[in-house]
Amino acid sequence: MALLLLAAASVVNVAHAQGQGQADEMAKAERSARAREQAKELEKAGPTKTPPAMVPRDPANVWVLQLSNGGTVKIQLRPDVAPNHVARIKELTARGFYNGLLFHRVIDGFMAQGGDPQGDGTGGSDLPDLKAEFNDLPHVRGAVSMARAASEDSANSQFFIMLMPRLQLDRKYTVFGRVIEGMNYVDLIDKGEPPANPTRIVSATMEAVGGG
Repeated sequence: MALLLLAAASVVNVAHAQGQGQADEMAKAERSARAREQAKELEKAGPTKTPPAMVPRDPANVWVLQLSNGGTVKIQLRPDVAPNHVARIKELTARGFYNGLLFHRVIDGFMAQGGDPQGDGTGGSDLPDLKAEFNDLPHVRGAVSMARAASEDSANSQFFIMLMPRLQLDRKYTVFGRVIEGMNYVDLIDKGEPPANPTRIVSATMEAVGGG
């Protein structure tokens, strides 16, 4: 009797193993079919286009900041990846909005933040907040990105300049430019939250309209 039970159990185990093997083969076939479909979709979409790290210098898109530490900082704006953010910077610059504003939050080894008329991180312009334009430009040293509140669509006028890379910020904040001249003066911006003697933007202009 015991032998018969063992034999029956063996048959059941073999059948179970065969069934499991068939299920595994079916799962593999399904995964393979899905992979082929995904490959076809990628072929239809074409190659992924990553924006270039740098673009040819264009005076119409070079933002010039004269700082109270005596330095001139020039930033190549990137309307190709963040058109609405660049348009906002240009509009506020034309108004003279940034003239006299301070860098109110400057963390050594991280970033320098400015562009707040309140001077404490709570203010902005009278224009509506911007929808996020997250892109593939990384938060490397010299990258210029838009500050925001908790909402992804809350950028307004405040911006920050990266002192060191922080790639964990990528696609969470909108990078809209990069320093092309004067990074040594960015490094000299007074540190603190807030700084004891904050560095100010004496004037902000576009290179094409007189920013030297």
